[in-house]
Amino acid sequence: MKTRIYVIAIALIGLALRLFNLGTPKGFVFDELYYVDGARDYLAHGVEVSGDTPEFVVHPPVGKWLIALGIKVFGDSEFGWRFSGAILGTVMIVLIALIAQRLFRNSFLTIAASFLMAVDGLALVHSRTALLDIFLAFFVLLATYLFLMRWHWWAGIALGLAISTKWSALYYLALFAVVALYRTFTHNTGKDLIRPTIKTVLQYALIPLSIYITSWAGWFVSNRGWARDYSANVINSFIYYHSQMLGFHTGLTEKHAYQANPWSWLIMGRPTSFFYETPKDCGADKCSQEVLALGTPILWWVGTVAIAVVIGFWIKSFANKRYEPPLNVIVAGIAAGYLPWFFFQKRTTFSFYAIVFEPFLILAIIYCIYVALLHFEKKRNTYVIVGLVGFAIFVNFIYFLPLFTGDVITYDSWQARMWLPSWI
Repeated sequence: MKTRIYVIAIALIGLALRLFNLGTPKGFVFDELYYVDGARDYLAHGVEVSGDTPEFVVHPPVGKWLIALGIKVFGDSEFGWRFSGAILGTVMIVLIALIAQRLFRNSFLTIAASFLMAVDGLALVHSRTALLDIFLAFFVLLATYLFLMRWHWWAGIALGLAISTKWSALYYLALFAVVALYRTFTHNTGKDLIRPTIKTVLQYALIPLSIYITSWAGWFVSNRGWARDYSANVINSFIYYHSQMLGFHTGLTEKHAYQANPWSWLIMGRPTSFFYETPKDCGADKCSQEVLALGTPILWWVGTVAIAVVIGFWIKSFANKRYEPPLNVIVAGIAAGYLPWFFFQKRTTFSFYAIVFEPFLILAIIYCIYVALLHFEKKRNTYVIVGLVGFAIFVNFIYFLPLFTGDVITYDSWQARMWLPSWI
């Protein structure tokens, strides 16, 4: 009971950080321009258009429908645009606690996981902006929890919503499908294999595909959707549209000031500036207002080390044929969200894409604490060290908070937070 109270308290604080002054900055932040416009179109027409002209869009509809939900409830304002992301970003604090409890069965580690999620800057920034990645991360994390609970039908639905938000969720869908099929084939043989195999295919193929196609319902029923009239056969038009989307994503090589190679993501080598202005009449000679998609530096640097440790233990477990579920979950979660980007070295990529595997980075830290508690005799010393590191992460988070929430600070204060030249 105490564990639940602590997690709920942390989540409520996280909610307050996400909702407070959510309408700041005013106007569009980074790609909000495209996604809010899409949300408005869905509310007005059920499909994305540009005036009277069909509009070519490169991401599926679900994330924009969630933005539209906030607009519908709270109005077409910055608060309305960003509300849905703030809520689901808060729910992620609870979800990672549930996953940690499932994996480690330890109250301290459960609370620690929720705390780390709550004080990560990248998660906070995404929760306060109307971009798609927070929805993607939420559905992937939800699917992970449902899979661990063996609620496979619901996991398939969550994965369907994930791929209906961004295509990069396909790697997670493939991962879950392979694991589920592996379990099916290892637990059944002969005629007993037929029924569970069909069931698994339904859960991790047909269900996600059905949800994905359904998410495009507005395009199917409208005659205003892009490429809707490509063919008399609507399926051919749908396939053609998706071939063009694929071409866009694989051929996106346009240079961007904040593009970042995946090699630099873990250490936050080149965070993306979502917003920057130099406000006037700010009470100082020069001021800055920025929303920087930066993970809390100490958390991510500790997490990078933790990932290396986890991979080492994972390799050792395979060598010894002793498989640990926490290791498998963490490594698989990071691999599906991170490794595929290394195959697109020429593509324009950004470090904020890392939000989808950020929960697994946190779980890597939790695993390291778990191992320390198991193997070190003086547990009190371990708790002290963990407490000191946690306090350092918290102080670091508070220090960078103005850059996460878009507060106006003096230019000198902003400059002091540019720890690396590549952050400018």
